[in-house]
Amino acid sequence: MNKTFFITLILSVIAISFAVVFITGSSNQANQPKNNQNASIEKATFAGGCFWCLEPPFENLAGVTEVFVGYTGGQKKNPKYEEVSSGGTGHAEAIQILYNPQKTSYTELLDVFLKQIDPTDSSGQFVDRGAQYRTAIFYHNDEQKRLAEKSLEELKKSGKYKKEIVTKIIKFSEFYKAEDYHQDYYKKNPLRYKLYRFNSGRDQYLKEFWGNDMKTKPQVNKKNYQKPAKEELKKKLSPLQYKVTQESCTEKAFDNEYWDNKKEGIYVDIVSGEPLFSSLDKFESGTGWPSFTKPLVSGNIVEKEDRTLFMVRTEVRSKLTDSHLGHVFQDGPKPTGQRYCINSAAIRFIPKEDLEKEGYGKYKELFKK
Repeated sequence: MNKTFFITLILSVIAISFAVVFITGSSNQANQPKNNQNASIEKATFAGGCFWCLEPPFENLAGVTEVFVGYTGGQKKNPKYEEVSSGGTGHAEAIQILYNPQKTSYTELLDVFLKQIDPTDSSGQFVDRGAQYRTAIFYHNDEQKRLAEKSLEELKKSGKYKKEIVTKIIKFSEFYKAEDYHQDYYKKNPLRYKLYRFNSGRDQYLKEFWGNDMKTKPQVNKKNYQKPAKEELKKKLSPLQYKVTQESCTEKAFDNEYWDNKKEGIYVDIVSGEPLFSSLDKFESGTGWPSFTKPLVSGNIVEKEDRTLFMVRTEVRSKLTDSHLGHVFQDGPKPTGQRYCINSAAIRFIPKEDLEKEGYGKYKELFKK
């Protein structure tokens, strides 16, 4: 066999082998994101009277990707609205929420839900009467069941209600999406929706019963958040806060607001209020800046390569506002080995006793002994 031909043949075989591996690998990688993308999405299903009224409170929560209205808890397959509303199928009007648990918790969803209903009414909700308008939490797994039981138990112990709480916790079976004209009804028919909602008595009851506590939703959980304009930021922020967050400057070490703060609470973005760090992860680094081993909500942090000052570092910025926060280094303590070195001027501290009134009530659990 000709030596040149033999070498060519061997190289051809190697090239073909690499091509097969590359194509196979590319095919696998092409399929992977789709699986990963859906892996983190979970479902929550609640019934609380007219499903039109339950949809809006959840749609602007961070981490919530979809909210559908429909029917659950009955016997008939694929029921129609007329059948359910007459009370003949055993279904309840309900909503199903698709959410990312890394961005919003099931406990938070429960908190919002329980502040939209009268959990002491066993015969319906407000102007809508009948079992098809009953209240219920339909759990999808054991953890949701545990959290639902805990939420209702805490509500009972709070003494908020004089009557017995009758909202049921039921294992989820099947959810049937309602007809298209019911989806986003409050957007498609705003005048009719507002008229119905006002006449139903729901808002009057909730306002009288909960008052300012209705505002315990996170303040920045809006999918359509818009960063303020440059001039507006200059009015809102101090000169130092503006220089640090918008011009990537660094404040003085040992001469800033939080470097030695030892109080319990969370730190939020100075511009948007999105939760960033917890005092539980804060440690004394000796650098003169607030230092943390990890973020409170990793999805609110963006890391970027920084090649300024003739070195390569990892810059930390906030996701919603793209504000400069500081840098992260790999010289921190266990368990993460990381040190998030953050400018005080880029964050605002909220003490644990103020979390509820500031709209971060879900983080109170972190500080219970």
